[in-house]
Amino acid sequence: MNNKLKVINNNVSLKFDDRGLIPAIVQDVDTRQVLMLAYMNQVSFKRTLETGETHFYSRSRQELWHKGGTSGNIQKVEEIFYDCDRDTLLILVDPAGPACHTDNTSCFYRKMAEKQAYQEKETAQDEIIELLYQLIVDRKHQLPEGSYTTYLFEEGLDKILKKVGEETAEVIIAAKNKAKKELVYETVDLIYHLLVLLVDKKVSLKEVEEELTNRYRA
Repeated sequence: MNNKLKVINNNVSLKFDDRGLIPAIVQDVDTRQVLMLAYMNQVSFKRTLETGETHFYSRSRQELWHKGGTSGNIQKVEEIFYDCDRDTLLILVDPAGPACHTDNTSCFYRKMAEKQAYQEKETAQDEIIELLYQLIVDRKHQLPEGSYTTYLFEEGLDKILKKVGEETAEVIIAAKNKAKKELVYETVDLIYHLLVLLVDKKVSLKEVEEELTNRYRA
């Protein structure tokens, strides 16, 4: 199978630094989560284009390395962008597994700062769906023991679909019973299982949001 990437613009002159390197930000094409930052030289960049999988240059080992060549967590390249100064790359990939050597989905898994305390509640409410989606993505990659989400992914699509059907029925029953609290509770269960389904089928929240926007504008 030929995975060679099609170069859209052959006239772009990328700016490699004085060491012959250019930073490459790697992002999940589906979830848009930033996975890692690495460096490429002209040889690794060429290999990436030729193979359709990310290749980098290790500054510490001073050698080329194929992401996932040892671990199996390869990154299939979907698109490559360059910034306005032509000195940084953004690479959208379909990852076969965690990007970080710690087995975390992203190398950026440790938080350094966040909004002040008085804004935390509002921020969490505004972003809860996205936060839950990202948590489910992490569960799918890491499959921690004892997690209900892990159980769903291990059981497979049929089990997930069964739960979506069951929770839909529970929402209908709660609505018919005119039990507001029960309706809220069952709705949350349904949303959670729908998010699990989206992650399993690699459907991003952005795709759902775009469809909602199109319908709103129609």
